[in-house]
Order: sequence, then C-alpha cells, then structure tokens
Amino acid sequence: EQDWSNLNYYRSKNLELSSPKKNEKRVVFMGNSITEGWSTLQPEFFEGKPYINRGISGQTTPQMLIRFRQDVIDLQPKLVVILAGINDIAGNTGPSNVAMITNNIMSMAELAKSNNIKVIISSILPAKDFPWNPGMNPPPKILSANQILKSYASTNKMTYLDYYSSMVDDNNALKDEYGSDGVHPNKEGYEVMSLLAERAINKILDDENYRKKYSDKSKELAGKNTWEEIVKQYNEHFVLAEKELNQIKQETDSYKKIVKYISDKGYVSKRELK
Repeated sequence: EQDWSNLNYYRSKNLELSSPKKNEKRVVFMGNSITEGWSTLQPEFFEGKPYINRGISGQTTPQMLIRFRQDVIDLQPKLVVILAGINDIAGNTGPSNVAMITNNIMSMAELAKSNNIKVIISSILPAKDFPWNPGMNPPPKILSANQILKSYASTNKMTYLDYYSSMVDDNNALKDEYGSDGVHPNKEGYEVMSLLAERAINKILDDENYRKKYSDKSKELAGKNTWEEIVKQYNEHFVLAEKELNQIKQETDSYKKIVKYISDKGYVSKRELK
C-alpha cells in the first residue's frame, strides 16, 4: 500500500498523545530530516517541554502539506514551527520551483492560522550543494525562497525565524562548524538553532499570555484609568518609543483599541531583550 506522504510514520504516536493539559503551551515542529534529527543530536532541547517533533527525513513541502492536519492541527498545539523546502530544491520528489515551495509553506501556515495556531515560518538553512544530488546550485533558490517567506510572514503578522543569517558562510554554504555534510546541522548547529527558536517561541507565547491577561481586564479598567495610566501599564512590559506612544494616543480612544493596536504591531517585550 502506497503512503507517499508517510502518514503512517507518526500515526501511532499521535494516537498515544493525549490532549493538551490546561495551560499547556504545546509546540509542534514540522519538517524534514533537519527537524527529525534535532531530537537525536540535541534531545535536551525537547526534554521536559511540551515540544513535539514531527519531522520526517527526506520529505518535501507537498508531503508535509498532506500530513499537516494529522501531524499538526489534530495535536492541538498553541504554536507550530515550520522548517521546510531544502529537499524540494534538491529534487527529492521531482522538479520544483521557488513559487511551488513557498506556496506549500504558505498553505501550511494558513491552515494553522485558520485553526487558531500561532505560526513560526523558518528560513531554509544554507547549503552549497547536495551530497545525494550534486550540481543543483541551491543558494539562489534558498535566498529567493527565504526572501518571499520573510515578506509573507511580515505581511500576515507571523514570525519569521532566521536561521540562515547565523549559519551561512561567505560562500552561501552552511558553516563547517555547524554541519558535517553541508546540509544537516551537527550538535553545534542545533545549539544555534535552539537559541533562536526558543527566543521566538517564548516571545510569542509570553506576549500572548500578557495581552490576554490585560484584554480580560479591559472592561474593568476601561473608564477607570486615564489613557496615560493604561499605556503606562503596557510600557512596563513592552518597549514603546515616545513617537510610538504618541501615535497610539492619536489612533486609539479606548482600552480595547489600545490592546488591539499593540497586539497587531507586535511590540517586543522587555523580557525578550534581557
């Protein structure tokens, strides 16, 4: 029986997985061998956290898109981290262009968003060539895809996680210290990725909880606090420049609008800068 997208790979593990506990901040990592190998070479990144690895070696974005509902949405995470595209460029399941790759990643992101799952879209990691399929000249496609994904994430108020800039050398290749075959990270490479991923995850989940807390209190606070007192509460948590405070004051006239404005703008929390 053919299973092109490998739906059977995680089927039993998904069935064994219980629904998220109250206040659990479940995160699913969707990807290929770079994601799957993360649990092997750096298991401590996942241990003791509600992080679920759903990477499958060799997979391309159309295969991930098919299994996205089963391996991500049905697991009811708060957040999904999507890292995909390198195997498409390598031609693992046939020829594909940048538009095909990015469209599939966007479709996964939109499926997540429509199910109230926060989205982190990761950059494709640098690669100069593929040991299993040499001569493909991946750097131009990687750079083009990453530019499109970054723009898409910004336009749609999603998070773009830039691994590429921290892991690329002067020749558009994966730095030697971060990988042994030019494509897959080693332990040191995953340590870099972990720092970047953890920072992005914590920013989304921590700020979401903060905004929810104040949104729930909006009726109580509205009408009792002056505009300056309300913004002061936010400024204790978020980094707001004076010109931004003035802009908020001009564009908002109620507490609920202030909550929405700051949420939409995605201001960086002070905790994130520590």
